[in-house]
Amino acid sequence: MPTPDATSGASDSRDLDAKSKPRKKRTLNPFRAIHRLWVHSLQFRSVTSAGIMMLIAFIAVGTSLSNQIATSLFENKKNQALEESIKGFDNVQSVFDGSSEARTDSEIRRNVTRALTLLDASGDTQRRWVLVPLDQQSKKGFIPEQSGDNALDAATIPEDFKSTVRDSPGGVFWEKKDLSEPEKSNGEPYPALIIGTSVSIPQNPDYGLFVVYDLSESSSTITYINVVLGTGFTVLLILVLSIVWFVTRLAVRPITLTAITAEKLAAGDLNRRVSVRGKHQAARLGISFNKMADSLQDQITQLERLSTLQQRFVSDVSHELRTPLSTVRLSSELLYDSRDTLNPVQSRSVELMHNQVDRFQALLSDLLEISRFDAGSAVLNIDAEDFMSVLNDVLVEVIPHLERTGTRLIVHSEQAHIDIDIDRVRIERVLRNLLFNAIEHGESKPVDIYIATNATNLGVAVRDHGIGLSEEEAAQVFNRFWRADTSRKRTLGGTGLGLSITAEDVRLHGGRIEAWGMKGKGACFTMNLPLVHGGELGPSPVLITGEPEPEAYAHSALAGDTLSTSLRKTRHANQDDASEGQV
Repeated sequence: MPTPDATSGASDSRDLDAKSKPRKKRTLNPFRAIHRLWVHSLQFRSVTSAGIMMLIAFIAVGTSLSNQIATSLFENKKNQALEESIKGFDNVQSVFDGSSEARTDSEIRRNVTRALTLLDASGDTQRRWVLVPLDQQSKKGFIPEQSGDNALDAATIPEDFKSTVRDSPGGVFWEKKDLSEPEKSNGEPYPALIIGTSVSIPQNPDYGLFVVYDLSESSSTITYINVVLGTGFTVLLILVLSIVWFVTRLAVRPITLTAITAEKLAAGDLNRRVSVRGKHQAARLGISFNKMADSLQDQITQLERLSTLQQRFVSDVSHELRTPLSTVRLSSELLYDSRDTLNPVQSRSVELMHNQVDRFQALLSDLLEISRFDAGSAVLNIDAEDFMSVLNDVLVEVIPHLERTGTRLIVHSEQAHIDIDIDRVRIERVLRNLLFNAIEHGESKPVDIYIATNATNLGVAVRDHGIGLSEEEAAQVFNRFWRADTSRKRTLGGTGLGLSITAEDVRLHGGRIEAWGMKGKGACFTMNLPLVHGGELGPSPVLITGEPEPEAYAHSALAGDTLSTSLRKTRHANQDDASEGQV
């Protein structure tokens, strides 16, 4: 059973709680804003897509161009350096070979120094050299390590490159590597091309002669080219995106204006039209849209006129029939009161006439009420009422029909008093219609009424275990003059408008009514009303109890919409845990 959590002071506490709750600050989410633009703006999507594709293309083209330029510059630099280095190596080796006739160490040193100065004098490219012994363990040599630059020494040359030169005497080798010299470029690594070969000095072991070319200038050139390419591609991207934005604006603007006009039409502004210029596809779209809008306006105007005439006809006929009907009713009552003096056939005819006159009068009253709903003139007389008192008054009217049909009525509620703002007359009519409907289709099986409240609303469920409803029937049960079984005879004299009026009464209260059913399992009508008039309508506090229900479905009578709300299955009712009223 539902647990009650609403008291007489619940409405005041809810108001205080609502006022005391701090409002959440809305923060701007850039990703959400971009996602909204992507979803809602065709122009933004077009420009963004074009920008992304062009950016990818520019990156691919720019990277390819940069690599080709860098490769070309390096190859030219390398070929020039190799040509100069090989020429210098040959000159140095020639001088070394001429030193074979020298007899003293000093003469050999002078020849070596003279040969190495040739490297500084020859070649157009600035370069530095270093002469190092390839075999550091040998003690035969008397020529020390020499360098054309104090910042360049044997430690600058990679050991693996020295090994390559030592293992291949006479060969010329090159390697591109980032070198780091404390006295150059503030100790930061710089790109360099190292060219080396082995040379022979008389009376000494093999030496390695290495020439180092600084590639910083080429690297700066490549960096400058990359900056120029990046700047050019950026400017081109902005220019192309501007063109795409302008072109898409020309194409999308008519569609946007048409969409805005369609929204205005959907909101009820039937005089809104699209401004048409030119004879292109967008203009033809606008012309077709305007023709459609004209046709819709004519049809809607005609339907409104017919609806107004129909409402006026129903209202006028109902009012005009009330006077002659009153006369007929008085006459039928006189005849009905004196039926004992008539013969059996006449007495039966008088009874039938009396019953049909009552039904006719009820039908006229319902038609008048429906006409008020259609005209929007139905009003509520809201007062603070005790719902249980309203229910008791309705049960007094229902008891004779329960006794006649042998139906047992059980009220499930844990509350003896429920304060609620309602129009008493209309809610009594709602309960009366729901109970009469349950008795009519309950096949003399028990009818259960479940009542519960939560913090915001009251829930009432009227459950029968009769013939039930299918899903299609539950979707139409609130339609006017609709009957699930046209061959079934009404036993309580209904007019076919009771559930329609019930749905309208609940809607006027800001509530919700739903129908659920299954063939052979019965039906259930659930009504939810706000405890405070105009208050929030939360989830239903009513749990359908009793036998296990099949997979449920619900249909709402609000504005004729079909809801896919599933009714919640619950445990079996425990009479020891709840206070039940049985009629």
